[in-house]
Amino acid sequence: MPVPLAPYPTPPVSYSLPPPANGAQSQLVCSGCRNLLLYPVGATSVCCAVCNAVTTVPPPGTEMAQLVCGGCHTLLMYIRGATSVQCSCCHTVNLAMEANQVAHVNCGNCRMLLMYQYGARSVKCAVCNFVTSVGASPSTTEQKFNT
Repeated sequence: MPVPLAPYPTPPVSYSLPPPANGAQSQLVCSGCRNLLLYPVGATSVCCAVCNAVTTVPPPGTEMAQLVCGGCHTLLMYIRGATSVQCSCCHTVNLAMEANQVAHVNCGNCRMLLMYQYGARSVKCAVCNFVTSVGASPSTTEQKFNT
């Protein structure tokens, strides 16, 4: 029988808490690589297996919401009720509005579905920079900004 040249690798060490008896898990977005992390209920922080970033778990009972960053299209999770959320990837500050505060319209140029705050008169598309008038007839002035 041949003798191994190097010692056998040791199994990876787990730093997570053992799962609770009922197996309940929750999820959050990694603060480093933005991957979705599953963790046992009761954990106070989670170490990402992909990037090794440690993400703090919000206190139990905290209602979370999510939105897509307007700058880099990354999924962001935040505590419900926040008025703005800064993206940890591109540092864009995103407005966080409740569902009853926003409306939708298709961009007049590229047809991308846009969200805007009720009461706004126009909305600028983050994809093509076209400004679409809201709440007026389609014959109203629409402009394209070169930014």
